[in-house]
Amino acid sequence: PQGLAFNTDGTKMFVVGSSGDDVNEYACDAFDVSSCVFTDAFPVSDQETVPQGLAFNTDGTKMFVVGSTGDDVNEYACTTGFDVSSCGFTDAFSVAAQETFPEGLAFNTDGTKMFVVGAVGNNVYEYACEAFDVDTCGFTDAFSVQDEDTSPRGLAFNTDGTKMFVIGDDGQDVNE
Repeated sequence: PQGLAFNTDGTKMFVVGSSGDDVNEYACDAFDVSSCVFTDAFPVSDQETVPQGLAFNTDGTKMFVVGSTGDDVNEYACTTGFDVSSCGFTDAFSVAAQETFPEGLAFNTDGTKMFVVGAVGNNVYEYACEAFDVDTCGFTDAFSVQDEDTSPRGLAFNTDGTKMFVIGDDGQDVNE
């Protein structure tokens, strides 16, 4: 397993991994992983054979998967929010000009900013986008995390975006 996401109330958990080529969906009691039960899987192998990270828009009608084979962020439209069985591929955005081994993915709350972290550049890359539409994204900035970790794997933000957290393989810790 490489990437993890929850729906807004924690009743669904989603996991991607570097060898499964799919997004696995689990039903849970609110944010209680001990109660989670596998419900479905959605294959992403046509777009990405080494999925590393995933994210959803706020209502779950869009799912995003990043991986190190395609060096891109893949966008999927879901007819039912947070239900992988209702998703279909819509678009992809290459991040290869900035990162050739992308592993983590996050959005701000309205989807106008997308962030990607990877193990080659040791940076968090920022992209400006129209609300959760990868086709409209453009690179804007990079922030080095090399002093904290030379193999960053994932990232997250607090709700208002004033704190960023990066987890890494080298330091085996969470950096704030």
